[in-house]
Amino acid sequence: MILIKELVQKALTAGYLSATDQKQIRSLLQGNYDSEDLDAFILLQRAVAAGEVKRESCSPKASLSAKGKDASSNIKAAYQIAAEMAYAAALALTQPKNSHDQPSLGA
Repeated sequence: MILIKELVQKALTAGYLSATDQKQIRSLLQGNYDSEDLDAFILLQRAVAAGEVKRESCSPKASLSAKGKDASSNIKAAYQIAAEMAYAAALALTQPKNSHDQPSLGA
């Protein structure tokens, strides 16, 4: 089974995230993953926001002027990134705490 961090490394190396990999990451985020996968996902979101990784469009878009399309894409990408980060954070916060991952005070 492929891990989120492997898909992220592939995207960071290529500078490109395919629609298929995006779908697979979303699917993996709905299952079990570790803190390394979550960290990798956050790094990917930052790379996309910084323009270091380009995302393949998941759905066909209507034809827009070049300037309008860029502005619309940037705004939509920013909202999607924010939503995905909030979703990942919410998932992480709702996961049961694993005492093996947390340092214990006084133990």
